[in-house]
Amino acid sequence: MLLLLQTTADPGWIPAARSWLADRPELETAAGIVALLAVAWLANLVTRRYLVRLVERLTAKSAIDWDNVVAHHGVFQRLAHLIPLAIVYYGMNLVPNVPPRVYETIENIVLVLMVWTVMRSADGLVNAVGQIYDGLPMAKDRPIRGFLQLFKIFMYALGSILIVALAIGQSPLVLLGGFGAMTAVLMLVFKDTILSVVASIQIATNDMIRIGDWVEMPKFGADGDVIEIALHTVKIQNWDKTVTTIPTHAFSSDWFRNWRFMSESGGRRIRRDLYVDQSAIRFLGDDEIERFKRFDLLREYIAGKETLLTGANRPVEEAHEDSVNARRLTNVGTFRAYVFNYLQAHPQIRQDMTLLVRQRDPTPDGLPIQIYCFTTTTNWAEYEGIQSDIFDHILAIVPEFGLQVFQHPSGQDLRELRLGGETPEAPGSYVRS
Repeated sequence: MLLLLQTTADPGWIPAARSWLADRPELETAAGIVALLAVAWLANLVTRRYLVRLVERLTAKSAIDWDNVVAHHGVFQRLAHLIPLAIVYYGMNLVPNVPPRVYETIENIVLVLMVWTVMRSADGLVNAVGQIYDGLPMAKDRPIRGFLQLFKIFMYALGSILIVALAIGQSPLVLLGGFGAMTAVLMLVFKDTILSVVASIQIATNDMIRIGDWVEMPKFGADGDVIEIALHTVKIQNWDKTVTTIPTHAFSSDWFRNWRFMSESGGRRIRRDLYVDQSAIRFLGDDEIERFKRFDLLREYIAGKETLLTGANRPVEEAHEDSVNARRLTNVGTFRAYVFNYLQAHPQIRQDMTLLVRQRDPTPDGLPIQIYCFTTTTNWAEYEGIQSDIFDHILAIVPEFGLQVFQHPSGQDLRELRLGGETPEAPGSYVRS
């Protein structure tokens, strides 16, 4: 031990050690590589434990938020690996007696690791950019997730070519020239990716869908909100809380419905038919017309129609023709006027959008009276409540006009018909007596 201390304390041991190693070149090379790796390991330890933590503390204390996002995605930690790799790459020149083949191999390995480190750091930076952009107001209207994924694909493709070129000691241009002959194969293999890239550009350029849009795509059984737009897929959360994943390129080749523009208009359409029993349609008598004057919503309509019909029917009266030749009010026409005025007076129906109450072609189920209007809200629950309240009132007021809503007879109807004094005309059929 004393001899070791004396040797250590004597500064002349260093030249002696060098002289001793000079006679043994293999040990000198090994010692140099071990010393270089030790320095690189120490630099890595200091960088990650002190420098990276110092940078992360500074970003946490800064007034801006984007640097915190970059640190959260590990960009600084991944970049820290470049320092020990750079020490090994440039320090190999100081190691004596390294065989050229070994030197070249180590240099290529270090370069490959550097390229991989840069790729991983760029990947984290792209993720950070995506998160920062998602926090901006414009992110909902212009998602860039697909473009970021496209950038990653190109980045990893070019990085992989560079890594292979470094590993085999060839120029990247040689590999790119070889890939040119495989273009047809690559297009076949990456067909979906190419279609998705084109579709992503079309979606972003034409503003076809956004995050939060209500999209309906029957071919894929999708009906709900868009929750994610990626390069290859679009995720839609259906109303039953299931998630449907649809290829991005399908939105440029298949039919789908986007309800966003309805929401942006501020009004949601009501279009529903009410089927009136045609056997109940008739002209109104004078006493019925007087009775309808009690309705606030019909008073002005009745007055206008009386003035119009009086002038139109004067030639008929003067000629003493039969009243069948005169124009008269009908109960179904008065009913349509009432419903129209009711919708015009409704506070939750938009008056600046289309408002119609019209007849459609008669059907075996009755005469369709279609209500076509827009509510003042696009909220689903509020919309259904308004629509239900309107038809509650319309269905309840129908009998006031001597009309009835058509519905197919049920078992109870047939039972009442049978017990109400009907006589059989044929087995299994009954007519009123």
